[in-house]
Amino acid sequence: MMSRIDSLALIEASLWQELQRAAQQPGHEWRTMALATVAGEEAQVRTVVLREVDTAARELIFFTDARAPKVAQMQARPVGTLLCWSSRISWQLRLRVALDVQTAGLKVSSRWARLKLTPAAQDYLSPLPPGSPVADRFEPERASRSHFAVVSARVLSADWLELHADGHRRAHFGSDGAQWLQP
Repeated sequence: MMSRIDSLALIEASLWQELQRAAQQPGHEWRTMALATVAGEEAQVRTVVLREVDTAARELIFFTDARAPKVAQMQARPVGTLLCWSSRISWQLRLRVALDVQTAGLKVSSRWARLKLTPAAQDYLSPLPPGSPVADRFEPERASRSHFAVVSARVLSADWLELHADGHRRAHFGSDGAQWLQP
């Protein structure tokens, strides 16, 4: 377990450092996050893989299949919550985010150029949308990136919770500053 940080500014900086590590280290516990969105009157949650972090812009990037139901949900209501937990440091992080889905342009083509030769590219080459019934195995559409989308999640606020034997702590970081909260 890490030594405890007592400064809100240092805690916030540490959160962003952990997010940077998560985007770069496939085994990091925050690499896979739960993304909650709304579909009609129902909450929907699924796991997304953190690909990039832009600390200065307070932006997280992940990829998806443009045909996935979550894309329509994000376009209809472009807000969500990301949740991650690390047992290594006993930190939970909830991020309220503004979501933007892009299916064309430089942001998409530059990332596809890096991804297309990796095994992860298979996730975006299916002839069927995510969640479709499959009778047999199918071959991916090798030449296409038409289903690849980049999702930007701009962090609006962060809720940090530390579980610790010496006492749990919680803090909120938002546009109005940082403050301690009752855990």
